Amino acid sequence: MLQPRQDTTSADTAILGSATVGTETATRLPPRPEVRAVPLDPMVREGADRDRPATFLFLQGIASPFFSDLGRALRARGHGVRRINFCSGDWLFWGGGSDHYRGPRTGWEAYLDAYVAEHGVTDIVLFGDCRPFHVVAREVAAREGLRVHVFEEGYVRPNWITCELGGVNGYSSLPRTAEAVRALARRLPQPARALPSSGDMARRSLWDVSYNLANVLFPYLYPRFRSHRPTHIAMEYAGWIKKFARRGRTRREAAHCDEIYRAVGCDYFLLPLQLDSDYQIRVHSPFLGVEGFMDRVIKSFAETSKAPTRLLVKLHPLDSGLMNWRRFARASARRHGVSDRLDFIDGGDLPALIAGARGVVIVNSTVGMLSLEMGRPTHAVGTAIYNMAGLTHQGDLDSFWTEPTAPDMDLVADFRRVVLNRTQVNGGFFSQEAIARAVAGSVPRMESAMPDATLAAARAIRERAEEDGRLAPVY
Repeated sequence: MLQPRQDTTSADTAILGSATVGTETATRLPPRPEVRAVPLDPMVREGADRDRPATFLFLQGIASPFFSDLGRALRARGHGVRRINFCSGDWLFWGGGSDHYRGPRTGWEAYLDAYVAEHGVTDIVLFGDCRPFHVVAREVAAREGLRVHVFEEGYVRPNWITCELGGVNGYSSLPRTAEAVRALARRLPQPARALPSSGDMARRSLWDVSYNLANVLFPYLYPRFRSHRPTHIAMEYAGWIKKFARRGRTRREAAHCDEIYRAVGCDYFLLPLQLDSDYQIRVHSPFLGVEGFMDRVIKSFAETSKAPTRLLVKLHPLDSGLMNWRRFARASARRHGVSDRLDFIDGGDLPALIAGARGVVIVNSTVGMLSLEMGRPTHAVGTAIYNMAGLTHQGDLDSFWTEPTAPDMDLVADFRRVVLNRTQVNGGFFSQEAIARAVAGSVPRMESAMPDATLAAARAIRERAEEDGRLAPVY
């Protein structure tokens, strides 16, 4: 059986004790001082740092080889590359020399301060900016004047990933007014056409299982590792098994509902759910999770919408099925007196459902981008990059059911141009072809934030390496 080695690098200092890990999901965290996104013209430490190549510190990524491949590409460009693992899954998907943080979460800030100073870190690379360790990393970066490159699933889907300087979603530095969007769009070219990105659910699932299995099999390497997912991974997988077992039935139910809606020309609003553990709900909205959001929407719908208008609730495709959201929705509908006007589906063609809807209600999901591009009235109750006058309905939720505001399609086109040019990279995380394309697009995006002297220093190292017939080492 493959067993990860216990590296004894310079990172294992007296500060280190045991490890914790971040994932794409989280339980509710105590509030920390807000750290706004580093602007697109970032502060970088003055002096000697400007005339030497950048040193990238990779923290936690997604369960995919993407970060490992991106690190190799940056190293080949002449930059320094370092990595800190927090759990065995991190180690498994990095695959090269790395350091390890095994200390408590409370000691992470002091550790990172010392690490940045010792290794001359100039750039930090993250997947998601709301994980506990990443929140602290952004605070350290703001204090030390480091660039922070944040990756996420694409704002525009499919075929795109997000690579943004400073922060994503609620921490994004994208313009927040129609006037600023239009002014910026006039200076930007039409974005290139996206090439299709391959990658399937089977591979994504395999890599996710591998990541979590490594954590289960080798807990002694990071003895204090605690996932901050709301539920244990074994329970999540049990939920997935149950969901797959009834997948045929739920798909038939969704198809049958769609047939009825089309046959009678149903007037309906669409409520696509996000994952209950999504940081975008827990950090960038007034709700603690899906239940509170869903109940608030159903209550408003019951009080102000007019029959025979219906509310169609759609489950998130990556929901594990651990929580019975159908039962919660029906209980809320009974409580508010609209049981006869609410439907719940697990499946269905999302673009077709949006196209047929009178409007779409969301927290801050990327479904909002699709809804706007299709010209549908959209109401976002949380902080979202697209939640601005001219795009989304700016009245309260109650008014949306009777007077939904359609988006300005010229502004939608300008906003899409800005988002694609400033934050999106063609590619994906779940196939070698898609990863290669994402890496090829991410490197120039990241280098565009660097001073000329830094790029010149990296180029000199690259040229010397080419003359020697080798690449610059990671360490």
